[in-house]
This record gives sequence, structure tokens and C-alpha cells, in this order.
Amino acid sequence: MAEFDEPQMLVSAAKSARDAGYRHMDAFTPFPMEELTDALAIRHSRLSLFVLCCGITGGLLGFFMQYFASVVDYPLNIGGRPLNSWPQFIPITFEMTILFSAVGAVIGMIFRNGLPRPVHPVFNVDRFELATRDKFFLLIEATDPKFERSATEQFLRALGPAHLSVVDH
Repeated sequence: MAEFDEPQMLVSAAKSARDAGYRHMDAFTPFPMEELTDALAIRHSRLSLFVLCCGITGGLLGFFMQYFASVVDYPLNIGGRPLNSWPQFIPITFEMTILFSAVGAVIGMIFRNGLPRPVHPVFNVDRFELATRDKFFLLIEATDPKFERSATEQFLRALGPAHLSVVDH
């Protein structure tokens, strides 16, 4: 893990690491930086597709639950209206869509973020507490296919970090 003093140095280091072929990287900064998304080549997740599928499932479940109750299980002919009077089903269908979408988004976010993970190995690095103050960190993970400890350490040193740390499990 390399520590940098300036945000621009972190962004250029992340771009250099990406250009060198590293793919399993992460960056830690005291404030959000939009440039890091491109520099780290972070893919957009399929969370929105999962949430859409959950919403469609909730809407269909809500509609067919009411349809079954009104038409199949307990049909009541009130005022000569048809048993499948779909306009009365809209509020519950909408609410079930929102409910399933929200629950799907929370569950998807939990799995996408790799939770639960109460302790990350970077928390064992003494200087990592500076990531919330004024330092910028680039981490190349050992799970990267290109990772080789001495070569990766030499590569990170060439980027000119203020400090270099080895993260052990």
C-alpha cells in the first residue's frame, strides 16, 4: 500500500497501476474523488438490474395476490363490476414494487460491498488512520493476477509515495 501526500499523485499512481496491468486495487481518501473511478477502472455493478428484477417481482406478486383474492378465492359481485377490476389493484401493486425494490437494493448493496467484513487487513497498518485526515492511499491486493510481492513493491516505490506499507493478513 502506497501513501501519497497529494490527491493528484494518487490519481496518477492509480492510472499508472492500471496501465501496468493491475486490476485488483483500491484507494482510500479523506474525501470523495470522482477521478478515481476512472483511474481504478471500477466497473459499474449490475445492482440496478437486480433492483429492477426485484421491483418487477414485487409488482407482479402484489397484483396477482389481489387478483387471486378477488377473482379466484373469494369472488364478490358488488354493483355488477367485473371481478378483475384492475384499477383498484394499483396502490398495492405500486407499494409492493417499491418494497421489493428497496429490500433488493439493500440486500444487493450488502453483497456487492462484500459485507459483513468487520475487519479489513489495512486497519492493521499504523499509518492508515491518516486516510481520514490528509493522506491518500493506493492498495494493490495480493489477489491481483499480476501481483508478485517484490515486483509490486518495486513498482509502487517507482511511483514516488511518501511512505510504503506491506499489508499482512
